Amino acid sequence: MRQKIVAGNWKMNTTVPQGVELAKEVVALGAALKDCKLVVAPPFTHLYAVEQVVKGTAVALSAQNCADHTSGAYTGEVAVDMLESVGCEYCILGHSERRQYYGETDQTLCTKIKLVLDKNIKPIFCIGENLEEREAGKHFQIVEDQVKNVLYTLSAEEMKKVVVAYEPVWAIGTGKTATAEQAQEIHACVRKCIADKFGAELAEEITILYGGSCKPSNAKEIFAQKDIDGGLIGGAALKAADFIAIGESF
Repeated sequence: MRQKIVAGNWKMNTTVPQGVELAKEVVALGAALKDCKLVVAPPFTHLYAVEQVVKGTAVALSAQNCADHTSGAYTGEVAVDMLESVGCEYCILGHSERRQYYGETDQTLCTKIKLVLDKNIKPIFCIGENLEEREAGKHFQIVEDQVKNVLYTLSAEEMKKVVVAYEPVWAIGTGKTATAEQAQEIHACVRKCIADKFGAELAEEITILYGGSCKPSNAKEIFAQKDIDGGLIGGAALKAADFIAIGESF
Protein backbone atom coordinates (compact mmCIF):
# COMPACT_ATOMS: atom_id res chain seq x y z
CA MET A 1 0.00 0.00 0.00
CA ARG A 2 1.54 3.32 -1.11
CA GLN A 3 1.58 6.12 1.40
CA LYS A 4 -1.11 8.71 0.75
CA ILE A 5 0.08 12.30 1.27
CA VAL A 6 -1.63 15.68 1.20
CA ALA A 7 1.03 18.40 1.29
CA GLY A 8 0.28 22.11 1.62
CA ASN A 9 2.62 24.49 -0.19
CA TRP A 10 2.00 27.88 1.40
CA LYS A 11 4.27 29.60 -1.13
CA MET A 12 4.98 33.27 -0.23
CA ASN A 13 1.92 33.69 1.96
CA THR A 14 1.20 34.40 5.66
CA THR A 15 3.27 36.19 8.27
CA VAL A 16 4.92 34.11 10.97
CA PRO A 17 2.06 34.63 13.48
CA GLN A 18 -0.50 33.80 10.80
CA GLY A 19 1.46 30.70 9.83
CA VAL A 20 1.64 29.51 13.42
CA GLU A 21 -2.14 29.87 13.75
CA LEU A 22 -2.71 28.05 10.46
CA ALA A 23 -0.43 25.21 11.60
CA LYS A 24 -2.32 24.96 14.89
CA GLU A 25 -5.62 24.68 13.00
CA VAL A 26 -4.21 22.01 10.68
CA VAL A 27 -2.95 19.97 13.66
CA ALA A 28 -6.28 20.27 15.49
CA LEU A 29 -8.56 19.57 12.52
CA GLY A 30 -6.32 16.86 11.09
CA ALA A 31 -5.93 14.85 14.29
CA ALA A 32 -8.61 12.36 13.27
CA LEU A 33 -7.24 11.73 9.76
CA LYS A 34 -6.08 8.13 9.40
CA ASP A 35 -5.90 7.53 5.66
CA CYS A 36 -3.24 10.04 4.63
CA LYS A 37 -0.19 11.91 5.90
CA LEU A 38 -0.41 15.69 6.19
CA VAL A 39 2.59 17.85 5.32
CA VAL A 40 2.87 21.64 5.61
CA ALA A 41 5.44 23.70 3.70
CA PRO A 42 5.59 27.26 5.08
CA PRO A 43 8.09 29.94 4.01
CA PHE A 44 11.65 29.65 5.35
CA THR A 45 11.03 32.37 7.95
CA HIS A 46 8.28 30.26 9.54
CA LEU A 47 9.97 26.87 9.71
CA TYR A 48 11.27 26.96 13.28
CA ALA A 49 8.04 28.39 14.72
CA VAL A 50 5.82 25.98 12.79
CA GLU A 51 8.03 23.05 13.78
CA GLN A 52 7.29 23.88 17.42
CA VAL A 53 3.58 23.48 16.61
CA VAL A 54 3.73 20.25 14.58
CA LYS A 55 6.46 18.47 16.57
CA GLY A 56 5.08 15.28 18.09
CA THR A 57 1.92 15.40 15.95
CA ALA A 58 0.93 13.54 12.80
CA VAL A 59 1.70 16.63 10.68
CA ALA A 60 5.12 16.74 9.00
CA LEU A 61 7.19 19.80 8.13
CA SER A 62 8.54 20.58 4.67
CA ALA A 63 10.65 23.34 3.18
CA GLN A 64 9.70 24.84 -0.17
CA ASN A 65 13.22 24.72 -1.60
CA CYS A 66 16.90 24.50 -0.63
CA ALA A 67 20.23 25.78 -1.89
CA ASP A 68 22.43 23.79 -4.24
CA HIS A 69 25.45 24.43 -1.97
CA THR A 70 26.11 23.16 1.54
CA SER A 71 27.37 26.50 2.96
CA GLY A 72 29.33 29.58 2.08
CA ALA A 73 29.00 33.02 0.51
CA TYR A 74 25.55 32.57 -1.05
CA THR A 75 23.57 35.50 0.29
CA GLY A 76 19.87 34.79 0.72
CA GLU A 77 20.17 31.04 0.25
CA VAL A 78 19.14 28.35 2.76
CA ALA A 79 21.26 25.20 3.06
CA VAL A 80 19.96 21.72 3.67
CA ASP A 81 21.80 21.59 7.04
CA MET A 82 19.65 24.49 8.14
CA LEU A 83 16.50 22.66 7.11
CA GLU A 84 17.61 19.57 9.00
CA SER A 85 18.28 21.66 12.10
CA VAL A 86 14.66 22.89 12.23
CA GLY A 87 13.16 19.44 11.79
CA CYS A 88 12.20 19.38 8.13
CA GLU A 89 11.12 15.90 7.06
CA TYR A 90 10.45 16.92 3.44
CA CYS A 91 11.69 19.47 0.92
CA ILE A 92 9.89 20.54 -2.25
CA LEU A 93 12.26 20.61 -5.23
CA GLY A 94 11.77 21.69 -8.83
CA HIS A 95 8.43 23.41 -8.39
CA SER A 96 7.32 24.94 -11.68
CA GLU A 97 7.62 28.43 -10.19
CA ARG A 98 11.26 27.75 -9.29
CA ARG A 99 11.91 26.46 -12.80
CA GLN A 100 10.05 29.32 -14.50
CA TYR A 101 11.00 32.36 -12.41
CA TYR A 102 14.41 31.38 -11.03
CA GLY A 103 15.87 29.38 -13.88
CA GLU A 104 16.26 26.09 -12.05
CA THR A 105 17.52 23.41 -14.41
CA ASP A 106 17.62 19.64 -14.27
CA GLN A 107 21.34 19.92 -13.51
CA THR A 108 20.66 22.18 -10.52
CA LEU A 109 17.98 19.80 -9.30
CA CYS A 110 20.31 16.80 -9.56
CA THR A 111 22.59 18.58 -7.08
CA LYS A 112 19.77 19.60 -4.77
CA ILE A 113 18.09 16.21 -4.63
CA LYS A 114 21.38 14.54 -3.64
CA LEU A 115 22.00 17.11 -0.89
CA VAL A 116 18.49 16.58 0.49
CA LEU A 117 18.71 12.80 0.39
CA ASP A 118 22.12 12.85 2.08
CA LYS A 119 20.42 14.48 5.10
CA ASN A 120 17.64 11.90 5.03
CA ILE A 121 15.09 14.56 4.08
CA LYS A 122 12.50 13.31 1.60
CA PRO A 123 12.33 15.30 -1.62
CA ILE A 124 8.93 16.15 -3.10
CA PHE A 125 10.16 16.35 -6.67
CA CYS A 126 7.93 18.36 -9.01
CA ILE A 127 7.50 17.75 -12.72
CA GLY A 128 5.01 18.98 -15.29
CA GLU A 129 4.33 20.60 -18.64
CA ASN A 130 3.17 24.10 -19.52
CA LEU A 131 0.23 25.00 -21.75
CA GLU A 132 2.32 25.37 -24.90
CA GLU A 133 3.89 21.94 -24.37
CA ARG A 134 0.52 20.30 -23.74
CA GLU A 135 -1.11 21.88 -26.77
CA ALA A 136 1.84 20.69 -28.88
CA GLY A 137 1.25 17.13 -27.66
CA LYS A 138 4.62 17.01 -25.89
CA HIS A 139 3.31 16.49 -22.35
CA PHE A 140 4.34 12.85 -22.02
CA GLN A 141 7.81 13.55 -23.39
CA ILE A 142 8.32 16.54 -21.10
CA VAL A 143 7.53 14.67 -17.89
CA GLU A 144 9.53 11.62 -18.99
CA ASP A 145 12.57 13.82 -19.67
CA GLN A 146 12.22 15.52 -16.27
CA VAL A 147 12.09 12.12 -14.55
CA LYS A 148 15.01 10.70 -16.51
CA ASN A 149 17.26 13.75 -16.26
CA VAL A 150 17.06 13.88 -12.46
CA LEU A 151 15.61 10.74 -10.90
CA TYR A 152 17.58 8.37 -13.14
CA THR A 153 20.76 9.71 -11.49
CA LEU A 154 19.66 8.17 -8.15
CA SER A 155 20.25 4.71 -6.76
CA ALA A 156 17.29 2.45 -6.09
CA GLU A 157 17.67 3.04 -2.34
CA GLU A 158 17.62 6.81 -2.88
CA MET A 159 14.64 6.57 -5.22
CA LYS A 160 12.58 4.82 -2.54
CA LYS A 161 12.70 8.01 -0.46
CA VAL A 162 11.41 10.28 -3.23
CA VAL A 163 7.86 11.61 -3.52
CA VAL A 164 6.97 12.77 -7.04
CA ALA A 165 4.46 15.57 -7.65
CA TYR A 166 2.95 16.06 -11.11
CA GLU A 167 1.94 19.66 -11.79
CA PRO A 168 0.11 20.49 -15.00
CA VAL A 169 1.66 23.96 -15.01
CA TRP A 170 -1.23 25.29 -17.08
CA ALA A 171 -3.58 24.43 -14.17
CA ILE A 172 -1.68 26.16 -11.34
CA GLY A 173 -3.40 29.26 -10.05
CA THR A 174 -5.50 29.53 -13.20
CA GLY A 175 -8.64 27.85 -11.90
CA LYS A 176 -8.22 25.28 -14.68
CA THR A 177 -7.93 21.69 -13.60
CA ALA A 178 -6.76 18.70 -15.56
CA THR A 179 -9.55 16.16 -15.73
CA ALA A 180 -9.09 13.17 -13.47
CA GLU A 181 -8.42 11.12 -16.60
CA GLN A 182 -5.76 13.55 -17.87
CA ALA A 183 -4.07 13.50 -14.47
CA GLN A 184 -4.20 9.71 -14.27
CA GLU A 185 -2.65 9.15 -17.69
CA ILE A 186 0.34 11.32 -16.78
CA HIS A 187 0.71 9.66 -13.36
CA ALA A 188 0.65 6.24 -15.07
CA CYS A 189 3.27 7.46 -17.54
CA VAL A 190 5.51 8.67 -14.69
CA ARG A 191 5.15 5.37 -12.82
CA LYS A 192 6.05 3.43 -15.97
CA CYS A 193 9.06 5.66 -16.51
CA ILE A 194 10.24 4.92 -12.96
CA ALA A 195 9.58 1.20 -13.50
CA ASP A 196 11.67 1.19 -16.68
CA LYS A 197 14.72 2.25 -14.65
CA PHE A 198 14.10 0.84 -11.17
CA GLY A 199 11.70 -2.05 -11.74
CA ALA A 200 7.94 -2.41 -11.39
CA GLU A 201 8.04 -3.38 -7.72
CA LEU A 202 9.84 -0.20 -6.65
CA ALA A 203 7.70 1.94 -8.95
CA GLU A 204 4.57 0.62 -7.26
CA GLU A 205 5.89 1.86 -3.90
CA ILE A 206 6.46 5.45 -5.05
CA THR A 207 3.95 8.07 -3.95
CA ILE A 208 2.94 10.35 -6.84
CA LEU A 209 0.96 13.47 -5.98
CA TYR A 210 -1.24 15.64 -8.17
CA GLY A 211 -0.48 19.36 -7.99
CA GLY A 212 -2.92 21.32 -10.10
CA SER A 213 -5.75 23.33 -8.51
CA CYS A 214 -6.84 20.48 -6.28
CA LYS A 215 -9.64 21.53 -3.92
CA PRO A 216 -12.33 19.91 -1.73
CA SER A 217 -14.81 19.87 -4.62
CA ASN A 218 -12.64 17.78 -6.97
CA ALA A 219 -10.22 15.93 -4.69
CA LYS A 220 -12.32 12.80 -4.28
CA GLU A 221 -12.57 12.21 -8.03
CA ILE A 222 -8.86 12.89 -8.54
CA PHE A 223 -7.73 10.70 -5.64
CA ALA A 224 -9.89 7.82 -6.86
CA GLN A 225 -7.54 7.34 -9.82
CA LYS A 226 -5.29 4.28 -9.66
CA ASP A 227 -1.93 6.07 -9.77
CA ILE A 228 -2.75 9.27 -7.86
CA ASP A 229 -1.66 9.06 -4.22
CA GLY A 230 -2.56 12.50 -2.93
CA GLY A 231 -2.00 16.16 -3.66
CA LEU A 232 0.48 19.01 -3.49
CA ILE A 233 -1.97 21.74 -2.56
CA GLY A 234 -1.48 25.47 -3.14
CA GLY A 235 -4.26 27.96 -2.48
CA ALA A 236 -6.55 25.54 -0.66
CA ALA A 237 -3.75 24.82 1.85
CA LEU A 238 -4.09 28.35 3.25
CA LYS A 239 -7.48 27.51 4.76
CA ALA A 240 -7.16 24.71 7.30
CA ALA A 241 -10.74 23.50 6.80
CA ASP A 242 -10.27 23.18 3.03
CA PHE A 243 -6.89 21.51 3.45
CA ILE A 244 -8.29 18.92 5.86
CA ALA A 245 -11.34 18.39 3.64
CA ILE A 246 -8.98 17.45 0.83
CA GLY A 247 -7.29 14.93 3.16
CA GLU A 248 -10.70 13.53 4.05
CA SER A 249 -11.32 12.81 0.36
CA PHE A 250 -9.53 9.49 0.80
